[in-house]
Amino acid sequence: MPELLRSLTRSWSSTLKLPKSTFPARVTPADQTKYLRRCTDDLYAWQRRERTADRPFVLHDGPPYANGDVHVGHALNKILKDIICRVQLGLGKGVRYVPGWDCHGLPIELKALEKQKYLKESDRPVSAAVIRKAARKLADQTVREQMKWFREFAVMGDWENHWKTMDKEFEKRQLAIFREMVEKGLIYRRFKPVYWSPSTGTALAEAELEYKDDHISIAALVKFPLVSIPPHLAQNPLLQVKDLSAVIWTTTPWTLPANNVIAVHPDLEYAIVQSEVHGHLLVAQSRIEYLENSLKEDLSVIVPAIHGSELADRTTYRPLFKGSNTEAQPIIAAEFVTADSGSGLVHCAPGHGMDDYDACVSRGIPAFAPVDDHGRFTDKAMPSDPARLSGKSVLDEGNIACLEYIESQGHLLAKHQYEHKYPYDWRSKLPIIIRATEQWFADVADIRSSAVKALEDVRFVPTSGRQRLENFIKNRSEWCISRQRAWGVPIPALYHRGTGEAVLTKDTVSHIMDKIEERGVDAWWTDDANDPAWIPPFLQDASGPGYRRGTDTMDVWFDSGTSWAGIDTPYSDGYPSDVYLEGTDQHRGWFQSGLLTFIAHQLASGQTSASRAPYKNLITHGFTLDEEGRKMSKSIGNVLHPQSIMDGTLLPPLKPRKGKGKKQTESQGPVYDALGPDALRLWVASSDYTRDVVIGKQVLQTVNTSLHKYRVTFKMLLGALSDFSLENRLPYDELQEVDRIALMHLSELVLACQKANENFEFYKAVNAINRWANLEFSAFYMEAIKDRLYTLGENSPSRRAAQTTLLHIYHHLQEALAPITPVLVEETWEHTPETIKTYCEHPLRRVVAAPAPEWQSHTLEADFQDLVAVHSAIKTAQEKSRAKKEIGSSLQSFVHIILPEGMRESVFQRNLSELPDLFVVSSVTLGTPVEPTPTAIADAQWQYSEEYELPNGQKGTVYVFTPQASKCQRCWRYVIAEPQAVEETLTCNLNVT
Repeated sequence: MPELLRSLTRSWSSTLKLPKSTFPARVTPADQTKYLRRCTDDLYAWQRRERTADRPFVLHDGPPYANGDVHVGHALNKILKDIICRVQLGLGKGVRYVPGWDCHGLPIELKALEKQKYLKESDRPVSAAVIRKAARKLADQTVREQMKWFREFAVMGDWENHWKTMDKEFEKRQLAIFREMVEKGLIYRRFKPVYWSPSTGTALAEAELEYKDDHISIAALVKFPLVSIPPHLAQNPLLQVKDLSAVIWTTTPWTLPANNVIAVHPDLEYAIVQSEVHGHLLVAQSRIEYLENSLKEDLSVIVPAIHGSELADRTTYRPLFKGSNTEAQPIIAAEFVTADSGSGLVHCAPGHGMDDYDACVSRGIPAFAPVDDHGRFTDKAMPSDPARLSGKSVLDEGNIACLEYIESQGHLLAKHQYEHKYPYDWRSKLPIIIRATEQWFADVADIRSSAVKALEDVRFVPTSGRQRLENFIKNRSEWCISRQRAWGVPIPALYHRGTGEAVLTKDTVSHIMDKIEERGVDAWWTDDANDPAWIPPFLQDASGPGYRRGTDTMDVWFDSGTSWAGIDTPYSDGYPSDVYLEGTDQHRGWFQSGLLTFIAHQLASGQTSASRAPYKNLITHGFTLDEEGRKMSKSIGNVLHPQSIMDGTLLPPLKPRKGKGKKQTESQGPVYDALGPDALRLWVASSDYTRDVVIGKQVLQTVNTSLHKYRVTFKMLLGALSDFSLENRLPYDELQEVDRIALMHLSELVLACQKANENFEFYKAVNAINRWANLEFSAFYMEAIKDRLYTLGENSPSRRAAQTTLLHIYHHLQEALAPITPVLVEETWEHTPETIKTYCEHPLRRVVAAPAPEWQSHTLEADFQDLVAVHSAIKTAQEKSRAKKEIGSSLQSFVHIILPEGMRESVFQRNLSELPDLFVVSSVTLGTPVEPTPTAIADAQWQYSEEYELPNGQKGTVYVFTPQASKCQRCWRYVIAEPQAVEETLTCNLNVT
């Protein structure tokens, strides 16, 4: 008999319907390439053919810079864009995503020159032709390398037709937009202060600055001798003009040689004080104490309460660096003057300050900037003694020389080191200066009101982006678009060889564009300087000195800002693009330049209706940080390459290394599963990208765990559906209570994901999927239906009901994960049974289905909450028994539920036969408080009770006790009496076939 029982046990095991699937439990790297191509290039090509709507969904690529290696910041950006495109694909739309690259500018130029070793050994200036050739080669190479990695991230797009700002067609469109702005009078040339980088020798836009908070300057209190004062002050017998000086405070002493006026605030009160050492001094009344502390002496107030308006335009002073023959300069009134710091009087050098320039130009006072391209003083800085300053760097020895001269003349009152915020060149990481030069500007003042108005209809994610961008636009009056570099699109201006006067008109630009079309843009630099072909006939005069071609190039933000002109799909409601998505720093960069150029284009085109922005939705993401909140930096050593995330080398080991009987040691390094691009993508999708995004081992371990959970879930689903076909589906009303609850949970998941995707909040979708996979699906539904799946007959209604539910779950889970982990979803399709695949659309091509309305039920939700409350009490009682090692499996227990008094038609009574499956126990009985406790509980070998409370406040008790039966050798349930024959040891023998 024992041998017969063992034989039967083996045969019973073979009758179980255990899940069987070809879907691998772990990623197979060899298959990743196949799946990757299918879910990217093949999918994009398919939707371009099949989704031929008049107007597809357009995500316009903000061009990454073609300089340097790919990093996790690139991955965050590109994958977010791809997720958005795939969400739209799931909504039934065709998508248009054409990747682009920004290829011009100083960083590429400098890096290209660094690679030309033979150029470093020569003192001769490098020709523009050599620079452009080297820069173009570097940009081309970088684009190829970056593109390879972006495609490895499972980003689908029109890679074959990608665009570059150095492409001929792109440059033609850019010059056409520039010509429109010239014709509209929005481009002009002016000598005025701009941000200037001495380290790179070019003007900079504000977007090319970064501010350092701990910059150290030498601040100085300097006195300027007054020449004349208002008559009512001159009559004061205590005052003598020859002994009276205005006190200014400056953190840029090097700008003093360019001083043209001193400014006071018209409403501030000033005073004349007496110093034993320095004579009579004019200072803001509220700053006397500061001046005393600086001079380390007590000052006597001689004349108090002089309004700034009394001093303005009636007071003059002698400049310090222009020689004794220079006329006296005026004190003027200006609203930007404050008494928050310094002396309350501001020295103004209109050639070195934006506010200074505006205050002076309105009074006809010209800008003066005796500083060259490299930030060194010229001979004009100090005409009376040129050698004292000429050739010295204004930020270093020139600044010191200025202070030494002032001190030698007795004009320096005090100096000290001053730590403050200061702008730096974002490329060279060195300080910049403000310097007046001849530059080309785009007039923003005339279009900014239209630009701000156009933003009213734009959706911002996050919403704070609206105020940020509006502020940048409102505070900007002009845009310096010229750069003194060789690598870029030329500003097509001509200059008179005699007077230097610039010529830039629609006709001259059109003529030059024709020549560029004929000869190529490089010919602007490589053709002979005297080649007359570039000069329009109406400017050619054989007797005159003629014209020359300019050498300035356009700001790279103007390049990329005009990229909307390359969108080759019909505009939707006037918007070229549905989405622009970049880092938050682009509020002052590409978002702004794209808006301004598009508004200018619309105005130049004579559009009379309200202007539009080039985007419907403007989305910004933060920067990537390590787990300690630090920015990625090579010097710190915390830079992560996306490949290390895809191959798992940054994750802690999941299990010891196998092979040769050796345990893994610390020195052998960690071993991880290579999860491919889905690991990188899931990190992106699970991050709240609207703020800075953290990445590191702990974060990636969570991603790794989630991906494994998805695989296990799909493997189980495919295994459970291996013998199922769509003909086996049951209608909703034939499903069991637990199946309907599972579909209710699935409906909630689908709706949560759809809402999250609609709001571009993908991390909320990931959170919902993870919560559902771990709780409602694994911990609840799968636990409840295992016996139905594994022990019941293949075609039994109960088993088919469970499989019907699992099929719905399988389809919707594929759709939820399709935008996030497309390689995994593609792989599930490979292993989907043909009986299901024949009747279903590919999950990546499928239009996402809405959950059936009947799945959403308030009654089911209430039932579920009641079941959870009782189930929790049962588990608590079982844990008490398990702690004493009285049970192992939960099936080793019977349950008796005492329902609350008066409860009728509850989920427990309606579904009593399903409760053992739902609670994963062998038997469930119900009772009421007035009924006696069953004798089976009293006679049980062990028993535990636990009180529960339903959501409505009603309370009851559960009893968990020893099974009063034998265990089935097939399903392991305790539901029959002692066997009289071998066949009777099966409780499920009728369901085997």
